[in-house]
Amino acid sequence: MRRMPLAFNLKTKLWQTGALEWWGFIDNEDVYLGSREFPNPPEEGDEWIVRATGDVFRIVEGEIVKVGHQEPPEQLW
Repeated sequence: MRRMPLAFNLKTKLWQTGALEWWGFIDNEDVYLGSREFPNPPEEGDEWIVRATGDVFRIVEGEIVKVGHQEPPEQLW
C-alpha cells in the first residue's frame, strides 16, 4: 500500500474547499478549522480561534487538537 504524503507534515488529514475554508479529520469527524484564521503554513505550537464557531485549536506534536471553546469574536463589519 502506497502512503500519501501528509499536508504540511501534519498527522491530521486536512483539506481546503473551493470557498477557501479549512477542514480536518479529527477524532473520526470532519471538523471546521476556519478560513483566514487558519495558520498558513501551520507550524508546531500554533493556536487559533475559529471565528464562526469559537472553537480553539492548537498544533501539538504534529496533530491539530481542539483545546477549548470560547465566545466567537465579534465581527465588526
